[in-house]
Amino acid sequence: MARDLAWLTARPVAHRGLHGLEDGVVENLPSAFQAAINANYAIECDLQLAADGEAMVFHDATLDRLTEATGKVFAHTSDDLKKISFKTTTDRIQTLGEFLDQVGGKVVPVIELKIPFGKEGPLEKRTAKLLKDYKGPAAVMSFNPRSMGWFAENAPDITRGQLSYAYDQGPALSMPWMRRMALKHMLLNWKSRPHFIGFDVNALPQWSVDLRRKLGLPVLTWTVRTDAHRDTAAKHADQIIFETFRP
Repeated sequence: MARDLAWLTARPVAHRGLHGLEDGVVENLPSAFQAAINANYAIECDLQLAADGEAMVFHDATLDRLTEATGKVFAHTSDDLKKISFKTTTDRIQTLGEFLDQVGGKVVPVIELKIPFGKEGPLEKRTAKLLKDYKGPAAVMSFNPRSMGWFAENAPDITRGQLSYAYDQGPALSMPWMRRMALKHMLLNWKSRPHFIGFDVNALPQWSVDLRRKLGLPVLTWTVRTDAHRDTAAKHADQIIFETFRP
């Protein structure tokens, strides 16, 4: 039986929180999350694994872009990460537990796990443990079908989504062609068994997305930034993950 995911698609989803509209409000940090809560938007955030196994709310694999530190996130403990200064804000990195406490069921958290292939397990386990006690609806998602497959096997009650895009640029070009096509068209969904799809707005329309939508899987599309994106999303998705404006 399909899940009722009206709660997932009811409100636009603020990409990494509501950031970039005011000085000092930086992605994936408490001020951006509070701004989204105040505006009654759902919140997309990203998770990385710390050296001590804690789930940290941070997008990049390295600290260099946003903080005064350098190097890989996973090389630092959670305590060390929480002390690191950012370049343009006094906010600090949160753990997933702290993020969930801040949200507190007021809006829907949509949590992306950043998991390289072959590294599945520890971050999923920690995330599932924290979500088990969370009061309110929440969802997880990943580009890695094995990550969502972990949830399908070990925490099936948690709503999970499969992320994808065209796989036609950047590091994806180093992948074998068949693997890129399998990931683009979500041919490994037999493993992830997703409840919803998250797809790049720049790659829509896409037949494999339209097919799954017709089969009953809601579609979130990211990252919506322009009027053209909004028009595409209105035709081919059920809700937007947005930034740089207020829908």
